[in-house]
Amino acid sequence: MHPEVVADHAGDCPKCGMPLEPLIPDGGQEREVGLIGRRTLVAALLGLPLFVIAMSPMAGLHLLQGGWAGWVELLLCLPVLFWCGAPVWAKGWRSFAGGRLNMFSLIVLGTGAAFLQSLAALIRGEGAHGLYFEAASTIMVLVLLGQWLEARGRARAGSALRELLELSPSVTLLVTEGARDREIPVSELRPGDLVRILPGGKIPADGTITEGWSSVDESMLTGEPLPVEKPPGSRVSAGTLNRQGTFLLRVEAAGADTLLSGIIVTVAQAQRSRAPVQQLADRVAAVFVPIVLVLAALTLVAWIVLGGDWATGLVSAVSVLLIACPCALGLATPMALTVGIGRAAHHGILVRDTASLQNLAGADLLAMDKTGTLTEGRPELGSILPIPPLSDGDLLLLAASAERGSEHPLAGAILRASELQGLAPAPATEFRTRPGAGISARVGDRDLLLGSTGFLREQGVDVACLESLPVAPGEGMLAVAIGGKPAGILTVRDAIRPSAASLVRELRTLGLTPAMLTGDREETARTVAGKLGITLWKAGCSPRAKADQLTAWGREGYRTAMAGDGINDAPALAVASASIAMGAGSDIAKETAGIILLKPSLEGIVGSIRLSRAILRTIRQNLFFAFAYNLLGIPVAAGVLYPWTGMLLSPMIAAAAMSLSSVSVITNSLRLRNARF
Repeated sequence: MHPEVVADHAGDCPKCGMPLEPLIPDGGQEREVGLIGRRTLVAALLGLPLFVIAMSPMAGLHLLQGGWAGWVELLLCLPVLFWCGAPVWAKGWRSFAGGRLNMFSLIVLGTGAAFLQSLAALIRGEGAHGLYFEAASTIMVLVLLGQWLEARGRARAGSALRELLELSPSVTLLVTEGARDREIPVSELRPGDLVRILPGGKIPADGTITEGWSSVDESMLTGEPLPVEKPPGSRVSAGTLNRQGTFLLRVEAAGADTLLSGIIVTVAQAQRSRAPVQQLADRVAAVFVPIVLVLAALTLVAWIVLGGDWATGLVSAVSVLLIACPCALGLATPMALTVGIGRAAHHGILVRDTASLQNLAGADLLAMDKTGTLTEGRPELGSILPIPPLSDGDLLLLAASAERGSEHPLAGAILRASELQGLAPAPATEFRTRPGAGISARVGDRDLLLGSTGFLREQGVDVACLESLPVAPGEGMLAVAIGGKPAGILTVRDAIRPSAASLVRELRTLGLTPAMLTGDREETARTVAGKLGITLWKAGCSPRAKADQLTAWGREGYRTAMAGDGINDAPALAVASASIAMGAGSDIAKETAGIILLKPSLEGIVGSIRLSRAILRTIRQNLFFAFAYNLLGIPVAAGVLYPWTGMLLSPMIAAAAMSLSSVSVITNSLRLRNARF
């Protein structure tokens, strides 16, 4: 409820009084459930006979004769109120001492007023009419029951994160030279260690398979249900499951440095982050408790002045205090976020901040990068079109030599093609790159430029002859210049993802306009957009131009979101209201985006949108539950209906309604654990 509050030990939040949640689940929530459960059980066992003794005269039964009934009620009430309810009283006292009034302030005032009124009446010998020991005790039982149900709900809400923690094994087999494998705790693993992974075993660290073969189930990290074949040289991640085969793993990252640990930390941080929609609840909660105190006081005064009934006024004031407790209001947003974000992590959707999640739910335009998002992102070399006297092999060799220092997908295509043709690239010096435009390098005594024709033109190269070379529709073009003179072009093909067309249809079904932004040339972009049915697109975009186009669409009234994977997508991802990075993309894209898809498939984009909408829908429902109980309950508790119906709201029913509002919010949030997206 207050993620800005951080402590180095377990305890209660100084603002709302709720138990502080561990940054990473450690089993403390289960202990809390057990402690509150025991106090609730004792309170119920003592409160039940107290309730029967107090209520039996209404049925014509007098279980205790004379004046003993009141004193027995007091003896039963004391442990219920002040031992079982000790944590509630402690939180209420701290709220007054710290000047931060909260739900526990109202509970303490309500039960305290009922107890003191009853004690005074008992001492004065007023009889059973002025005693409310059973009301004070029943209120505390119901409050404790609500706290127990809340604790259980919060523990279940954090189960997704605990399940991630449990993915990593506790021990592993360390391979040592000249000795038998030795079982050691996973916490002792260090980079460079060699471990043996047996069939059915969980992988303890991130690393590379050096010997053996396996089929690894990565569904717990990516959501992909089918096992992935892993030959020697393949990378594997901690927490994944070795389905079959034995292999040796060279550890590259262990403990807190693994991908799994990073996911756990990211999920925990996102669950604690504050969504913009929570600002409404925060503003209301900031003034709610003082207003309730004023309303309770006015209720008491009104009953005394208008009806002359001090006891009824006190009962009504206590009912107002209890039914107005804002616990459900504070739980409405964080409970839904905690459950939803944890559920998403199991589907390979990693939420980094909740603002992106909320903005994605309201987006009506999703812009996507072409290469690596709508296409496979693994382009292959198409044609080699040199300008004489260069040959095909000369142009390819020079381009491969220059691209050895680049991480761009096109560089990979050129290097793979040169390897297939048996060419050995030469070392390059003075390598420089301009993301989204091109590179420059020196190979031997030649200065090379590789990139778009626009990039070469900016460097003073006459590209007219390059632009006239025949390039097939749908192929990308990499222009090459040597010593400031045009040298030829290399074309590349990048297959459209099989799921891209269905993604575009799904987006339209969800009410979003699909758009495409690409740095590729216009002919290629038009071909891809035509095949996918995308009518809103822009080609030849530099990284800055992508961001500017998103800003322009925003000025036109669109609520924009962006999905991309490359370094050149980072500015656009930063500008968009909501941003999604493909998990196989560049680190800077993943650092910029608010949502990361661990599985490089387009289904995750649709899943992210559905997730965001489900969470926002649940939050709005929770806020309705919280406000509805308070707005409807406070007037009834104050006695507004009494002149017409003779109905008054018992403090016990008010306490039950207060607990019910919190339970309804928690139960509604937990439905997200079974949500499909």
